[in-house]
Parts: sequence; structure tokens; C-alpha cells
Amino acid sequence: MTTIPSRFAQLSRVSGSPAEARLRVIDLYRAWIRAAPEIVTLYALPVTPNYVRYCIRQRFEANRHVTDPRAIEVLLHKGRLEFQETVNCWKQTDHVMGILLKVEERPQRTFLQKFFEGRDEDAVRPAASGVV
Repeated sequence: MTTIPSRFAQLSRVSGSPAEARLRVIDLYRAWIRAAPEIVTLYALPVTPNYVRYCIRQRFEANRHVTDPRAIEVLLHKGRLEFQETVNCWKQTDHVMGILLKVEERPQRTFLQKFFEGRDEDAVRPAASGVV
């Protein structure tokens, strides 16, 4: 397949209102969903397009709570960049399977939970300390 770098390139722009940002998010989501069969074919993934769509939806749902317009713009830019890199086949299969399709569920820990784990910061030496 021929790679066309400008295939999905778009000018960087900032949404003027939350409604416009919402439309841009929906447009990006639709682009990802429509490209799911192509992604499976390009990378010869051992999963179905429906599973790819499910993972894409999970990634979007994870950021549903974001309301800061600047954070939304950053997420839109990163999402568009990931989409362009994925569909133009600029990634390897391991990247798609490990990053895009990996379900990221990390339990939230409170300060006290971290404290009770007993992490000793002095036991960890920085690599640049010169101490062997």
C-alpha cells in the first residue's frame, strides 16, 4: 500500500465554542470507527473490527469527563495524530496491539494507600547519580 503523508492531514485549529469542540470530537470518533476494518486489514490484527471499535469507544469514554477547552484541544490533536499515524501505517503491529487496543484500567490509589506500601525514596538511586 502506498503511504500518502497528507492523506489525513488537517490544519491545527482551535474550537471557538464547546459545541464546535463537541462536533470535532464526534467527527474524529466517526473517522476512527469507520477506519476500524481498514486498521484490522492493514496490520493483520488477530482481532475483529468490532473489537477495535470497542477499544476505540473505551478510549473516547475514558476522556468523557474532560471539560477544560484547552485539554479537549490537546486530546483532539493527539487523537488526530494517532489516527493519521495508524491509518497511514506508520506504526507497527505491536504498537497498535499494545497501545491502541490495550485496556488501561489502573486502580486509583489514595495517598494513604501509597504511604502504607512503604515506598522508600532513599532506596531508589537516580541513574545519573554516579553511585554504583
